[in-house]
Amino acid sequence: MWIADQETKLTKSTFSLTASLVKTITTHEAKTHLSRYLAAIEQGEEFIIARGKKPVAILSPIPKEAPRRRPKVGETLGPQMTVPDSAFAPLTDEELKQWYGE
Repeated sequence: MWIADQETKLTKSTFSLTASLVKTITTHEAKTHLSRYLAAIEQGEEFIIARGKKPVAILSPIPKEAPRRRPKVGETLGPQMTVPDSAFAPLTDEELKQWYGE
């Protein structure tokens, strides 16, 4: 079974070209030396697993996501917040009474 998304079609001609560039291993080798192959895949290598002489699957690395950068202290992440001038206006006598509970 070939796994490919809708946009990437894996045709037989593409596969035969890819197969000539990628090392083919048997299912027995894959089971026996899985750790070794995983280490090689982490380094960017690809492998084709074959059952007998028939290719069955492709082992390839998962593309790495770019690490998300943490914001620096004080750096804003969204739109800049603005405070209206009325926020700095002095409180009225009524507001002061409510504030102090008188």
